[in-house]
Amino acid sequence: MRSILALCALVLFSPSAQAGEAAITLDLNRVDQVEGACRLTFMAQNDLGADLTSLSVETVLIDATGRVDRLTLFDFGALPHGVPRVRQFDIPGLPCDGLARVLINGVAECSAGAACAEGLSLTSRTGVEVIG
Repeated sequence: MRSILALCALVLFSPSAQAGEAAITLDLNRVDQVEGACRLTFMAQNDLGADLTSLSVETVLIDATGRVDRLTLFDFGALPHGVPRVRQFDIPGLPCDGLARVLINGVAECSAGAACAEGLSLTSRTGVEVIG
């Protein structure tokens, strides 16, 4: 019992638990078929501690059979610190029902440098998995 309490205290009072981890969260919030394109809607949150003037990620779209459909860049633009932003990306010729995964292959551009890639957190509220 003492070891469990000691472990809980260590986790609760560690500097990273108190301060929280600096991160950029990209949450795939919606996937909608629109006029011959698949629209991916992301909720982006910058918690790095400073405004970002630019964020662009290399993105790989993977179909239900596991094949790479295409490689593209998603430009999230400026992301102010602590303020959620919604960004939409229309992918022409892609049927949404055939999309299984979105792979964030890496950070192509970020005004905060390496901190963007190190603090990237990926989630999905859809049936499409987001990995990275």
